[in-house]
Amino acid sequence: MRSPVESVKPPVQRSPVSILWEQPLVEAATAIYEGRVDVASKILRRLSALLNPMSTSKQKLMGYMLSALKSRLFTEDRVLSVRSLYDLSPCFKLGFMAANNAILEAASEQPSTNKLHVIDFDIGWEGQYYDLLDDLSMRQEGNQFTLKITALADSFYGEKRLRMLGDRLSLHAAQVRVRLVFNIVSQKLSESSRDSLGCEPDEVLAVNLAFKLYRMPDESVSAENTHGELLRRVKGLAPRVVTLVEQEMNGNTAPCPMRVEEALAYYGELLESIQSTVPRDKSKQERAEKGLSRKLGNLISCEGRDRISIQRKFDNKFRYIMNMKISECIILTRVRIYSHV
Repeated sequence: MRSPVESVKPPVQRSPVSILWEQPLVEAATAIYEGRVDVASKILRRLSALLNPMSTSKQKLMGYMLSALKSRLFTEDRVLSVRSLYDLSPCFKLGFMAANNAILEAASEQPSTNKLHVIDFDIGWEGQYYDLLDDLSMRQEGNQFTLKITALADSFYGEKRLRMLGDRLSLHAAQVRVRLVFNIVSQKLSESSRDSLGCEPDEVLAVNLAFKLYRMPDESVSAENTHGELLRRVKGLAPRVVTLVEQEMNGNTAPCPMRVEEALAYYGELLESIQSTVPRDKSKQERAEKGLSRKLGNLISCEGRDRISIQRKFDNKFRYIMNMKISECIILTRVRIYSHV
Protein backbone atom coordinates (compact mmCIF):
# COMPACT_ATOMS: atom_id res chain seq x y z
CA MET A 1 0.00 0.00 0.00
CA ARG A 2 1.11 3.52 -0.70
CA SER A 3 1.98 5.77 2.20
CA PRO A 4 -0.70 8.35 2.98
CA VAL A 5 1.81 11.08 2.26
CA GLU A 6 2.95 9.59 -1.08
CA SER A 7 1.56 11.47 -4.04
CA VAL A 8 0.77 10.00 -7.40
CA LYS A 9 2.03 12.13 -10.31
CA PRO A 10 -0.50 12.57 -13.08
CA PRO A 11 0.59 11.51 -16.57
CA VAL A 12 2.22 14.22 -18.65
CA GLN A 13 -0.35 15.66 -21.04
CA ARG A 14 1.07 16.64 -24.41
CA SER A 15 -0.63 19.45 -26.25
CA PRO A 16 -2.02 18.96 -29.77
CA VAL A 17 0.84 21.18 -31.02
CA SER A 18 3.43 18.78 -29.58
CA ILE A 19 1.72 15.74 -31.07
CA LEU A 20 1.46 17.44 -34.47
CA TRP A 21 5.12 18.50 -34.62
CA GLU A 22 7.27 16.11 -32.57
CA GLN A 23 7.06 12.99 -34.71
CA PRO A 24 7.70 14.77 -38.04
CA LEU A 25 10.68 16.56 -36.50
CA VAL A 26 12.14 13.26 -35.34
CA GLU A 27 11.50 11.78 -38.78
CA ALA A 28 13.28 14.72 -40.41
CA ALA A 29 16.25 14.33 -38.06
CA THR A 30 16.43 10.61 -38.87
CA ALA A 31 16.35 11.32 -42.61
CA ILE A 32 19.18 13.87 -42.28
CA TYR A 33 21.26 11.42 -40.24
CA GLU A 34 20.79 8.72 -42.87
CA GLY A 35 21.64 11.07 -45.73
CA ARG A 36 18.12 11.16 -47.20
CA VAL A 37 18.23 14.87 -47.84
CA ASP A 38 15.26 14.99 -50.22
CA VAL A 39 12.98 13.28 -47.68
CA ALA A 40 14.10 15.62 -44.90
CA SER A 41 13.56 18.66 -47.12
CA LYS A 42 9.97 17.65 -47.87
CA ILE A 43 9.16 17.15 -44.19
CA LEU A 44 10.67 20.50 -43.17
CA ARG A 45 8.92 22.33 -46.01
CA ARG A 46 5.60 20.84 -44.92
CA LEU A 47 6.19 21.86 -41.31
CA SER A 48 7.22 25.38 -42.35
CA ALA A 49 3.90 25.79 -44.14
CA LEU A 50 2.06 24.82 -40.94
CA LEU A 51 4.03 27.20 -38.73
CA ASN A 52 1.75 29.83 -37.15
CA PRO A 53 2.84 32.98 -35.36
CA MET A 54 4.52 31.69 -32.22
CA SER A 55 2.85 32.64 -28.95
CA THR A 56 3.11 29.69 -26.57
CA SER A 57 6.35 28.17 -25.31
CA LYS A 58 5.56 24.93 -27.14
CA GLN A 59 5.10 26.72 -30.44
CA LYS A 60 8.33 28.63 -29.93
CA LEU A 61 10.23 25.42 -29.16
CA MET A 62 8.95 23.77 -32.33
CA GLY A 63 9.94 26.82 -34.36
CA TYR A 64 13.45 26.84 -32.89
CA MET A 65 13.83 23.11 -33.58
CA LEU A 66 12.66 23.61 -37.15
CA SER A 67 15.33 26.28 -37.68
CA ALA A 68 18.00 24.07 -36.14
CA LEU A 69 17.16 21.15 -38.41
CA LYS A 70 17.18 23.44 -41.44
CA SER A 71 20.71 24.50 -40.52
CA ARG A 72 21.79 20.87 -40.18
CA LEU A 73 20.10 20.06 -43.48
CA PHE A 74 21.99 22.90 -45.18
CA THR A 75 25.31 21.37 -44.05
CA GLU A 76 24.36 17.92 -45.35
CA ASP A 77 22.98 19.37 -48.59
CA ARG A 78 26.22 21.31 -49.12
CA VAL A 79 28.22 18.07 -48.86
CA LEU A 80 25.90 16.34 -51.34
CA SER A 81 25.98 19.26 -53.78
CA VAL A 82 29.78 19.19 -53.90
CA ARG A 83 29.68 15.42 -54.38
CA SER A 84 27.25 15.84 -57.27
CA LEU A 85 29.52 18.49 -58.76
CA TYR A 86 32.43 16.05 -58.72
CA ASP A 87 30.22 13.29 -60.14
CA LEU A 88 28.98 15.28 -63.11
CA SER A 89 31.75 17.65 -64.18
CA PRO A 90 34.38 16.03 -66.45
CA CYS A 91 36.85 18.68 -65.31
CA PHE A 92 36.80 17.46 -61.72
CA LYS A 93 36.68 13.79 -62.73
CA LEU A 94 39.78 14.14 -64.90
CA GLY A 95 41.58 15.70 -61.96
CA PHE A 96 40.80 12.72 -59.73
CA MET A 97 41.77 10.29 -62.51
CA ALA A 98 45.15 12.02 -62.94
CA ALA A 99 45.77 11.78 -59.20
CA ASN A 100 44.96 8.05 -59.24
CA ASN A 101 47.30 7.47 -62.18
CA ALA A 102 50.14 9.13 -60.28
CA ILE A 103 49.47 6.96 -57.21
CA LEU A 104 49.39 3.79 -59.31
CA GLU A 105 52.59 4.77 -61.10
CA ALA A 106 54.32 5.29 -57.76
CA ALA A 107 53.15 1.83 -56.67
CA SER A 108 54.41 0.22 -59.90
CA GLU A 109 57.88 1.66 -59.26
CA GLN A 110 58.09 -0.48 -56.11
CA PRO A 111 57.44 -4.02 -57.41
CA SER A 112 58.89 -5.57 -54.25
CA THR A 113 55.72 -4.72 -52.28
CA ASN A 114 52.00 -5.10 -52.92
CA LYS A 115 51.02 -2.73 -50.13
CA LEU A 116 49.75 0.72 -50.99
CA HIS A 117 48.91 3.23 -48.28
CA VAL A 118 46.99 6.41 -49.20
CA ILE A 119 46.60 9.14 -46.58
CA ASP A 120 43.74 11.50 -47.37
CA PHE A 121 43.31 14.61 -45.26
CA ASP A 122 39.80 15.23 -46.60
CA ILE A 123 38.07 12.69 -48.85
CA GLY A 124 36.06 14.89 -51.18
CA TRP A 125 34.82 12.36 -53.73
CA GLU A 126 34.45 8.70 -52.83
CA GLY A 127 34.36 7.76 -56.51
CA GLN A 128 38.11 8.32 -56.61
CA TYR A 129 38.63 5.28 -54.37
CA TYR A 130 36.12 3.10 -56.18
CA ASP A 131 38.16 3.77 -59.32
CA LEU A 132 41.44 3.14 -57.50
CA LEU A 133 40.18 -0.24 -56.24
CA ASP A 134 39.10 -1.17 -59.78
CA ASP A 135 42.51 -0.22 -61.19
CA LEU A 136 44.36 -2.20 -58.53
CA SER A 137 42.16 -5.20 -59.19
CA MET A 138 43.09 -5.18 -62.87
CA ARG A 139 46.80 -4.85 -62.10
CA GLN A 140 47.15 -7.68 -59.60
CA GLU A 141 48.41 -10.88 -61.18
CA GLY A 142 47.90 -13.61 -58.63
CA ASN A 143 49.42 -11.40 -55.92
CA GLN A 144 46.59 -9.66 -54.09
CA PHE A 145 47.03 -5.97 -53.45
CA THR A 146 46.45 -4.44 -50.03
CA LEU A 147 45.12 -0.90 -50.14
CA LYS A 148 45.20 0.93 -46.84
CA ILE A 149 43.33 4.22 -46.72
CA THR A 150 43.86 6.48 -43.73
CA ALA A 151 41.20 9.19 -43.62
CA LEU A 152 41.35 12.12 -41.23
CA ALA A 153 38.11 13.18 -39.56
CA ASP A 154 37.69 16.80 -38.49
CA SER A 155 34.55 16.29 -36.39
CA PHE A 156 32.16 13.67 -35.02
CA TYR A 157 29.90 14.28 -38.02
CA GLY A 158 32.88 13.77 -40.34
CA GLU A 159 33.79 10.56 -38.55
CA LYS A 160 30.27 9.19 -38.98
CA ARG A 161 30.34 10.01 -42.69
CA LEU A 162 33.73 8.31 -43.06
CA ARG A 163 32.54 5.16 -41.27
CA MET A 164 29.67 4.85 -43.75
CA LEU A 165 32.08 5.43 -46.64
CA GLY A 166 34.45 2.79 -45.29
CA ASP A 167 31.62 0.26 -45.19
CA ARG A 168 30.68 1.00 -48.82
CA LEU A 169 34.28 0.78 -50.01
CA SER A 170 34.81 -2.50 -48.12
CA LEU A 171 31.87 -4.07 -49.98
CA HIS A 172 33.29 -2.93 -53.32
CA ALA A 173 36.79 -4.12 -52.42
CA ALA A 174 35.44 -7.59 -51.67
CA GLN A 175 33.74 -7.65 -55.06
CA VAL A 176 36.94 -6.78 -56.95
CA ARG A 177 39.12 -8.98 -54.68
CA VAL A 178 41.38 -6.27 -53.31
CA ARG A 179 42.18 -6.33 -49.60
CA LEU A 180 41.11 -3.01 -48.06
CA VAL A 181 42.09 -1.57 -44.70
CA PHE A 182 40.16 1.62 -43.93
CA ASN A 183 41.36 3.60 -40.92
CA ILE A 184 39.82 6.75 -39.50
CA VAL A 185 42.05 9.06 -37.47
CA SER A 186 40.80 12.00 -35.39
CA GLN A 187 43.66 14.26 -34.41
CA LYS A 188 44.99 17.78 -34.75
CA LEU A 189 47.14 18.65 -37.73
CA SER A 190 50.04 19.35 -35.38
CA GLU A 191 49.83 15.74 -34.13
CA SER A 192 50.17 14.15 -37.58
CA SER A 193 53.19 11.88 -37.91
CA ARG A 194 54.14 8.59 -39.52
CA ASP A 195 53.45 6.77 -36.25
CA SER A 196 50.08 8.40 -35.55
CA LEU A 197 48.93 7.73 -39.12
CA GLY A 198 50.03 4.08 -39.12
CA CYS A 199 52.75 4.31 -41.77
CA GLU A 200 54.83 1.14 -42.26
CA PRO A 201 58.25 0.78 -43.90
CA ASP A 202 57.19 -1.95 -46.36
CA GLU A 203 54.39 0.01 -48.06
CA VAL A 204 54.24 2.60 -50.80
CA LEU A 205 53.03 5.79 -49.13
CA ALA A 206 50.92 8.32 -51.05
CA VAL A 207 49.27 11.49 -49.76
CA ASN A 208 46.18 12.65 -51.60
CA LEU A 209 45.28 16.34 -51.26
CA ALA A 210 42.57 16.53 -53.90
CA PHE A 211 40.62 19.78 -53.39
CA LYS A 212 41.89 20.23 -49.84
CA LEU A 213 44.19 23.25 -49.94
CA TYR A 214 41.69 25.69 -51.44
CA ARG A 215 39.81 25.72 -48.11
CA MET A 216 42.91 26.28 -45.97
CA PRO A 217 44.04 29.86 -45.22
CA ASP A 218 47.66 30.80 -45.87
CA GLU A 219 49.73 33.72 -44.59
CA SER A 220 47.86 36.15 -46.85
CA VAL A 221 44.63 35.44 -44.93
CA SER A 222 45.63 34.33 -41.43
CA ALA A 223 48.69 34.37 -39.20
CA GLU A 224 47.96 30.71 -38.40
CA ASN A 225 48.78 29.65 -42.01
CA THR A 226 47.32 26.13 -41.77
CA HIS A 227 47.98 25.85 -45.52
CA GLY A 228 51.76 25.95 -45.04
CA GLU A 229 51.56 23.84 -41.89
CA LEU A 230 49.77 21.05 -43.76
CA LEU A 231 52.37 21.00 -46.54
CA ARG A 232 55.21 20.83 -44.01
CA ARG A 233 53.48 17.99 -42.14
CA VAL A 234 52.96 16.11 -45.40
CA LYS A 235 56.63 16.53 -46.31
CA GLY A 236 57.55 15.13 -42.88
CA LEU A 237 55.68 11.92 -43.70
CA ALA A 238 58.22 11.25 -46.50
CA PRO A 239 55.63 9.94 -48.98
CA ARG A 240 56.54 8.42 -52.31
CA VAL A 241 54.04 10.69 -54.07
CA VAL A 242 51.80 13.64 -53.17
CA THR A 243 48.86 14.59 -55.38
CA LEU A 244 47.41 18.08 -55.41
CA VAL A 245 44.23 18.71 -57.39
CA GLU A 246 43.05 22.32 -57.30
CA GLN A 247 40.99 24.79 -59.30
CA GLU A 248 43.36 26.92 -61.33
CA MET A 249 42.27 30.50 -60.72
CA ASN A 250 43.25 33.38 -58.46
CA GLY A 251 40.51 33.69 -55.86
CA ASN A 252 42.82 34.52 -52.97
CA THR A 253 44.72 37.80 -53.22
CA ALA A 254 42.98 39.24 -56.30
CA PRO A 255 40.66 42.24 -55.66
CA CYS A 256 36.92 41.74 -56.13
CA PRO A 257 36.68 43.18 -59.70
CA MET A 258 39.45 40.88 -60.89
CA ARG A 259 37.83 37.89 -59.15
CA VAL A 260 34.54 38.66 -60.88
CA GLU A 261 36.21 38.90 -64.30
CA GLU A 262 38.13 35.65 -63.87
CA ALA A 263 35.18 33.80 -62.29
CA LEU A 264 32.89 34.69 -65.21
CA ALA A 265 35.14 32.82 -67.61
CA TYR A 266 36.16 30.00 -65.26
CA TYR A 267 32.76 29.14 -63.77
CA GLY A 268 31.12 29.53 -67.16
CA GLU A 269 33.30 26.68 -68.45
CA LEU A 270 32.50 24.55 -65.40
CA LEU A 271 28.78 25.11 -65.83
CA GLU A 272 29.04 24.08 -69.49
CA SER A 273 30.88 20.91 -68.45
CA ILE A 274 28.03 19.95 -66.10
CA GLN A 275 25.31 20.60 -68.66
CA SER A 276 27.20 18.62 -71.31
CA THR A 277 26.85 15.41 -69.32
CA VAL A 278 23.02 15.39 -69.58
CA PRO A 279 22.37 13.25 -66.47
CA ARG A 280 19.25 11.12 -66.26
CA ASP A 281 18.62 12.44 -62.79
CA LYS A 282 17.85 16.14 -63.26
CA SER A 283 17.76 16.65 -59.50
CA LYS A 284 21.42 15.64 -59.34
CA GLN A 285 22.27 18.25 -61.97
CA GLU A 286 20.34 20.88 -60.04
CA ARG A 287 22.19 19.94 -56.87
CA ALA A 288 25.57 20.12 -58.64
CA GLU A 289 24.71 23.54 -60.05
CA LYS A 290 23.67 24.65 -56.58
CA GLY A 291 27.09 23.56 -55.32
CA LEU A 292 28.74 25.60 -58.04
CA SER A 293 26.57 28.58 -57.12
CA ARG A 294 27.64 28.36 -53.48
CA LYS A 295 31.31 28.19 -54.43
CA LEU A 296 30.92 31.24 -56.64
CA GLY A 297 28.89 33.14 -54.05
CA ASN A 298 31.48 32.64 -51.33
CA LEU A 299 34.33 33.52 -53.69
CA ILE A 300 32.80 36.86 -54.71
CA SER A 301 30.88 38.04 -51.66
CA CYS A 302 33.34 37.26 -48.85
CA GLU A 303 36.75 38.61 -47.91
CA GLY A 304 39.58 37.38 -45.69
CA ARG A 305 38.78 34.59 -43.24
CA ASP A 306 35.09 34.68 -44.21
CA ARG A 307 35.97 33.39 -47.67
CA ILE A 308 35.97 29.59 -47.49
CA SER A 309 37.01 29.10 -51.11
CA ILE A 310 40.60 30.41 -51.16
CA GLN A 311 41.51 29.39 -54.70
CA ARG A 312 45.08 30.02 -55.80
CA LYS A 313 47.17 29.73 -58.90
CA PHE A 314 50.08 27.36 -58.42
CA ASP A 315 53.41 29.02 -57.74
CA ASN A 316 56.91 28.02 -56.69
CA LYS A 317 55.96 28.13 -53.01
CA PHE A 318 54.67 24.55 -53.29
CA ARG A 319 57.97 23.39 -54.72
CA TYR A 320 60.03 25.20 -52.10
CA ILE A 321 58.07 23.66 -49.24
CA MET A 322 57.86 20.14 -50.62
CA ASN A 323 61.30 20.05 -52.30
CA MET A 324 60.14 17.21 -54.54
CA LYS A 325 60.08 16.47 -58.24
CA ILE A 326 56.99 17.96 -59.92
CA SER A 327 54.90 16.92 -62.87
CA GLU A 328 51.60 18.51 -63.74
CA CYS A 329 48.70 18.67 -66.16
CA ILE A 330 46.18 21.47 -66.60
CA ILE A 331 42.52 21.15 -67.51
CA LEU A 332 40.29 23.62 -65.67
CA THR A 333 41.54 21.99 -62.55
CA ARG A 334 45.28 21.70 -62.25
CA VAL A 335 46.84 18.48 -61.05
CA ARG A 336 50.30 18.71 -59.62
CA ILE A 337 52.17 15.58 -58.63
CA TYR A 338 55.06 15.67 -56.15
CA SER A 339 57.28 12.61 -56.06
CA HIS A 340 60.68 11.62 -54.77
CA VAL A 341 63.34 11.61 -57.47
